[in-house]
Amino acid sequence: MISPEVLRRYPFFCCLNDEQQRAIAMITEEMEVEAGKELFVEGQPVEALYLLMDGSIDLYYAASGDPKDQLLVGEINPGEPFAISAMIEPYTFTATARVSKPSRILKINAKALRALCEVDCKMGYLLMKQIAAIAVERLHFARVQLAAARRAA
Repeated sequence: MISPEVLRRYPFFCCLNDEQQRAIAMITEEMEVEAGKELFVEGQPVEALYLLMDGSIDLYYAASGDPKDQLLVGEINPGEPFAISAMIEPYTFTATARVSKPSRILKINAKALRALCEVDCKMGYLLMKQIAAIAVERLHFARVQLAAARRAA
């Protein structure tokens, strides 16, 4: 459990009211992670939605299906949520996350968050709007990378 005040610092949670932020704070923990650690691996079930407080996280995708052949597909900066697959079926990671600098992270229990959203549909709608915006932004970034790779080839 963390203080709801922590959530209020981040735009991702600004659309929620005090009661909703308190409910999420109850299912959230703060963690510190050293550089080089893998937080999660592509294809595994998602157990948490994360938000980076400090540090840096790199996202990798195994384009060939071989985990040794990973491509850097994005990075997470402070203030950004990641592992948004926690809210999107089939709730499996679409990338591998590796900590590139020592980081502080908020870890929100995914199952409990989905349950809160089932009970409070407005909260679910507001969070899904935020997640949809993030997904669209990341899709745009992926398109830019593909276009650049095509031109370079």
